[in-house]
Amino acid sequence: MSRLSLDDVRPQLGRNLTYGLLDSLGRAIVTGRFDEEAFPTEAELARQHGVSRSVTREAVKMLTAKGLLSARPRQGTIVQPTGSWNLFDTDVLRWLLERKFSIVLLEQFNQLRVAIEPEAAALAARFAAPDDIGRISAGLERMEAAERGADDTLEADIAFHVAVLRASGNPFYAQFRDVVTTALRTSIRFTNRIKGRTASVAEHRAVRDAIAAGDGDAARAAMRTLIGDVLNLIETHRDVAAAAD
Repeated sequence: MSRLSLDDVRPQLGRNLTYGLLDSLGRAIVTGRFDEEAFPTEAELARQHGVSRSVTREAVKMLTAKGLLSARPRQGTIVQPTGSWNLFDTDVLRWLLERKFSIVLLEQFNQLRVAIEPEAAALAARFAAPDDIGRISAGLERMEAAERGADDTLEADIAFHVAVLRASGNPFYAQFRDVVTTALRTSIRFTNRIKGRTASVAEHRAVRDAIAAGDGDAARAAMRTLIGDVLNLIETHRDVAAAAD
């Protein structure tokens, strides 16, 4: 088989060859491609993918920073166990959620959400500025519009949850937004497919109303109910969700 030229691989790796190679190798690692075989050397990767050594070196560095690879003297580059992966890295999370049988990870992610987002909602009830309430309300209005077919249901739902995290006034919660955005794209697709409808606007409105009223306990309880319903849905429809993966 002849070696691929650079032009041959551009459609596969995309315009940004480094990120294209990163994405290709990251998916391969997460799906177990290298569980039974050694990870290729930089020279082998460059030859296999038809890219320069500098591209492969940068991609390997990025994978190492994400915890997927490590370089050891006399052992070369090796794949790290799952426990070493940075699960809060949006690329790693996306690869994990997209792999086959990711329903377990989806459930684990929502378990993390129920530990974080209700508290963020309670903090938002205490510290949200008028602009914060406005962004939460805007997200809710987008969800209402999406029910009429006038907006994207997924993006509207994400906008609402990100606005609540931001309204908490806590930078640690606020920085959780990237993880929430990445994982919600998978979570909402699963739950909407199972339910045959979009997320409950009424449940989201209860969160907004409690935050706007400055009622932290009610905001916490409303958000916990909202995410708890997702967990219950995943649990009761585990087989259906796995089949859809």
